[in-house]
Amino acid sequence: MCDPASDWGQNVVGARRTLTKKMPTHSYSDVLERIQAAIEAAGPIFARFTPGEIEAEYKVGHDPVTEADRALDVVLRENLLQPGEGWLSEESADDLSRLDREWVWVVDPLDGTREFVAGIPEFCVSIAMVRQGQPVAGGIFNPATDEVFLGALDSGLTYNGQPARASQRKALEGATVLASRSETKRGEWQAFEDAPFKIQPMGSVAYKLARVSAGLADLTFTLCPKHEWDVAGGAALVGSGGGFVQTLDSLFTGNRKHPLITGLIAGGPHLKSELLEFLAPHLQPASKK
Repeated sequence: MCDPASDWGQNVVGARRTLTKKMPTHSYSDVLERIQAAIEAAGPIFARFTPGEIEAEYKVGHDPVTEADRALDVVLRENLLQPGEGWLSEESADDLSRLDREWVWVVDPLDGTREFVAGIPEFCVSIAMVRQGQPVAGGIFNPATDEVFLGALDSGLTYNGQPARASQRKALEGATVLASRSETKRGEWQAFEDAPFKIQPMGSVAYKLARVSAGLADLTFTLCPKHEWDVAGGAALVGSGGGFVQTLDSLFTGNRKHPLITGLIAGGPHLKSELLEFLAPHLQPASKK
């Protein structure tokens, strides 16, 4: 596992330089600059902690939370939020005035806290800007692997400062699907053992979505409910990379009053129809609830 205090800044700075030199002026440039600044500010926070040697408390529902989660929430707010914008974060009290805002930040300061506590390098900061319900720009930073994913709908996606896009695979046969590490441990992916695709367990739904957005995997899905802050940043990146993303029953939209969604499906654009057809028998029970 990489040391999060080592050279995390190289890819962040590289991403900044690439955006500055190659991306034209666009309506979301200020948003991307603030996302980059927030990611840079998150690096020193992570450097204060050693993954695998973290004390965690547990919320109602048995989800862990650490001092790092709270410290990251503060630094993200300081670097992202401006007057007139809304804020939705896993680690902040929900202010429903966000529902009246056109531009809303949806963030998870530390997605994959279980992996962070266990020392597994599959955790990240996840940031999304949602405009009128649509994730339009996002950034995801994994300090353990020194990976930075940045993107906006009108300017495309970069991975560690280089242009990237979602998988262009055209068939489900042989595709790589990123699965929830905890879901596979609970046996929830046994129904897909004979599927035509390869299953790769991984922590942090945001990190899985980021890797799918850049074509480092073909697909990811979860049939379990998720919160907007878990997936909004990744949804923005997948869209920026030309992929598709949706809940189990509709298009994904953010900044809802109740930020819990039914589940999520995302991947390369050419795999959508075949994957939805394959999953149809598994989605029917959820649609009847």
